[in-house]
Amino acid sequence: MQVTRKTNESKIEVRLDPAGLGPDYKKGLYTPCAMLSHMLEHIAYRSGIGIVVDCRYDDGFSLPHVLFEDLGITLGRAFAELLERQRAQGAYGFGDAVGIIDEAYARAAFSFESRALFVFDSQVAIPALCEDCKSEDLHTFLDGFCQGARCTLHLDVCKGENAHHIWEACYRAVGSALERVFAKNPTRAGKTSGVAGAIPFEIKV
Repeated sequence: MQVTRKTNESKIEVRLDPAGLGPDYKKGLYTPCAMLSHMLEHIAYRSGIGIVVDCRYDDGFSLPHVLFEDLGITLGRAFAELLERQRAQGAYGFGDAVGIIDEAYARAAFSFESRALFVFDSQVAIPALCEDCKSEDLHTFLDGFCQGARCTLHLDVCKGENAHHIWEACYRAVGSALERVFAKNPTRAGKTSGVAGAIPFEIKV
């Protein structure tokens, strides 16, 4: 599964391999931000889905907020397209999980049913900066993911002090929840995430 998105601000290519992670999967995750690349690593590792990302600014443009959002949108679209192709095999399309590292603890819950919404809540103060990026940009990436995937994600930070640990717990939870989204149950073959079923639109001009 490959999705490419190019604007006047960014050039992004995403490839997903449902067969799993390759031995050098980390080498396939390129972004201009080390922390963002590290978070993508956790999504891949926890979901069990091979991810290759080539994410670059367009010439003369370098606003991190835009890049985080654009990559989130593109990766979300790729995951949504992959899910649609796996529903026939009984992929659930919804799932939840927790992520922990040291003192930090987070919970994530997904539902892929064409309703784009990111709900974030934190019981702790999150430092504004995290390694080589802003915390708000790591939030923006996940919001963009929900836009691209047209999915709902609830993400709750329950505990944490260190910014890196807090966000790593979040992205571990997200990756683990995605693993459950793509888990397969033969009795659910062809079923959608919600009881409403597929939601077509009829448009007349």
